[in-house]
Amino acid sequence: MKVLKFGGTSVGSPEAVRALVGIAKRSGERVVVVSAFSGITDSLLQAAKLASEGRDWQRIFQTISERHHSMIAALLQPPYNEKARAGTQALLDEVSSLLLGISLVHDLSPRTLDLVASYGERLSAGIVSLALTQAGIEADAVDARQFIITDDKFGNAHWIESETLPRVRSFFANFSHTAVVTGFIASTVDGITTTLGRGGSDFTAGILGACLDAEEIQIWTDVDGIMTADPKAVPDAFVISEISYVEAMEMSHFGAKVLHPPTILPAMAKGIPVRILNTFNPEAPGTRIVRDAAPSRWPVRGIAAIPSISLLLLQGPGLPGVTGIAGRMFAALADAAVNVILITQGSSELSICCAVLPQDAEKGARALREEFRYEIGAGTIQPPTIERDLSIIAVVGEMMKHRVGISGRVFRALGRNGINVVAIAQGSSELNISIVVSAQDQNKAMSAIHDAFFLAGVRTVNVFLVGTGLIGGTLLSQIAAQHERLFRDHSIRVRIAGIANSRTMLIDPRGIDIERWKEILPAQGKTTDLAHFVRELIELNLPNACFCDCTASEEPVKYYEDMLLASISVVTPNKRSNSGSIQQYQRLMALARDMDVPYRYETTVGAGLPVIGTIQDMVASGDEIVRIEAVLSGTISYIFNNLSPDLPFSELVRRAKRLGYTEPDPRDDLSAKDIARKAIILAREAGYPLEESAVEIESLISPNIADADSVDACMALLPEMDEVLENRRAEASKSNRVLRYVAVVTPQGVRLSLCAYGPESPFYSLTGTDNMVVITSRRYSQNPLVIRGPGAGADVTAGGVFADILKTAESYL
Repeated sequence: MKVLKFGGTSVGSPEAVRALVGIAKRSGERVVVVSAFSGITDSLLQAAKLASEGRDWQRIFQTISERHHSMIAALLQPPYNEKARAGTQALLDEVSSLLLGISLVHDLSPRTLDLVASYGERLSAGIVSLALTQAGIEADAVDARQFIITDDKFGNAHWIESETLPRVRSFFANFSHTAVVTGFIASTVDGITTTLGRGGSDFTAGILGACLDAEEIQIWTDVDGIMTADPKAVPDAFVISEISYVEAMEMSHFGAKVLHPPTILPAMAKGIPVRILNTFNPEAPGTRIVRDAAPSRWPVRGIAAIPSISLLLLQGPGLPGVTGIAGRMFAALADAAVNVILITQGSSELSICCAVLPQDAEKGARALREEFRYEIGAGTIQPPTIERDLSIIAVVGEMMKHRVGISGRVFRALGRNGINVVAIAQGSSELNISIVVSAQDQNKAMSAIHDAFFLAGVRTVNVFLVGTGLIGGTLLSQIAAQHERLFRDHSIRVRIAGIANSRTMLIDPRGIDIERWKEILPAQGKTTDLAHFVRELIELNLPNACFCDCTASEEPVKYYEDMLLASISVVTPNKRSNSGSIQQYQRLMALARDMDVPYRYETTVGAGLPVIGTIQDMVASGDEIVRIEAVLSGTISYIFNNLSPDLPFSELVRRAKRLGYTEPDPRDDLSAKDIARKAIILAREAGYPLEESAVEIESLISPNIADADSVDACMALLPEMDEVLENRRAEASKSNRVLRYVAVVTPQGVRLSLCAYGPESPFYSLTGTDNMVVITSRRYSQNPLVIRGPGAGADVTAGGVFADILKTAESYL
């Protein structure tokens, strides 16, 4: 036989009860344990509390009454509905009389509270049994108080096996119908009502299963089984097919709410499997809990959390080497009825701390102050301190035993995401690694650890993109085209968690559909407020987050430091950050290094060319860069690579604008300010701490053109430069030279100028919109290092940004 237990959500609505009836009918099992309808136990307890305080309890009682009568009306037809109404009303009248008595005496003892709470299951069992009978299953409501016997610890009573076992077996030996048993409630040997504590209906099923030597105990709930983590915190969590008793108890203790921990004990003693199943998806296989679970593919079985705890810390020079300190500490807490969740002490013995529930923290601190009052007075032990707003995360799995590198993987995942570990604990059984972190980091920590184990090898990066113009839009198209192949072939997952442009912004931690972002953003987004966007993404605290700035604006740069401080990586083609003040540049570099957070800006110089990375590698490996010469503008490269008597300067500028090579206002290119920013970045990467004032610029346009009132006026005045530049081209051509606009970077400064180069120079052969960077160093002194390729275009720039994002994803391994 099997024992079936249905929790509050599985009897919480007419649809749920109908699903229960279908499951019971298909199974043919004779023992069904039910909880109170969802929320009813809380309502009963609240009504009792209000009654004891002389306040209005009738309103809540009326809601309880209406809830049960509406369930009867929705579920049952004559004659079953009349029978249900009569039985339900009789019980409700008892509850009403009890609450009235409480209100008159203004007293609510634990014993009375248990009696009030017992009515939830007694009411639901009567209605469910009649629903089963209506469906053709002969069923009766059975009050568990007649055979489950406990001590008199009201509110959390302990069952007495020697008294319970014979009663259960005797009752069911002579019971031929399906028994709809009240969960949660029991009685003392004297017949006084007790309850088994929160989740006690699970415990009822466990007790009955053990007493009846059941083949299996089935816990029917509203999820498909025990999951690798809470799916609300970790969207990638999945159902565990099989888990051992001890692993399940560990996960239940540390917050996995699917199962009440004591449930397992009776089943464990008899070796009875427990299966967690979904009332609303009965075809799902669920999770099977057994003594010896099949080996997992992963070294850990699951991750759970206690979301809110406080730490009590006792420290001082009087602790080391003194026998009995820990004993006194825990005896004092036990005497104060403070439950200790976790204990940790360093080998130096200078401090000892324990985790307790927040509501017990002050009480615990008082108990410790009293216990160690003499040592505190003598100054050998400091007064106990409380650290609040913390969470415990437990990494659970029997396969962690004697396995090297498990802790390392946990702490690397946390460290990479900037999550501080407040305390750690691990027993010698190696079944559980418990980590205390800030409560605000709980979900982020769980996701990071989950990825590290269950998605081992899969690297996820959550991208928050600012700027959907030419570069940003092209980047999104490239990600959309490649994301499936990246996951399949390279185990990299790029999730677009946020998008903002000048008009609209949207954040969705589950990911924005990359194929439909153009319709989703205006439909679901709100007016852009970059400060709010940044604040929300930091507060969201997603693991492996990346802020990608695809603008040319100064505004997003203001938030780079905030990102790095929050352990959020930054990827950008925006030159303004690294070409601003040297102090800002150095702060960003120092922050990225100190926080160990990727800050990638390869595309700030040379679009997709590997310029920045090459210089960084040279400097890091000890090379000394002496000089950098570079053509750094694809637009200006195009102009001078094609300048001829038949194609004057003004015509080439017009063509470049038509082809999309120039900025909307070509003066932004022709003024060479953009080139100056790139040159400053190269200088700083080479180790020269230069400011913008160290840049000398030869202008390509006259002041008259630069100061023109509009773009059209500027374009109309450009022919003024044709003769000047054609004369310089012709003069250079006489000696077989060509004109190139080159930035020369040295430790002394930067010069941008139009120069003539002959066939001996690598600049001579430049074509199209190519950029070229020529690096002379101590190692490359005779034959400089040359980097050449397209230096303009949305595709190559976006491709370079995409590559930086992928490198960021790889760093999260």
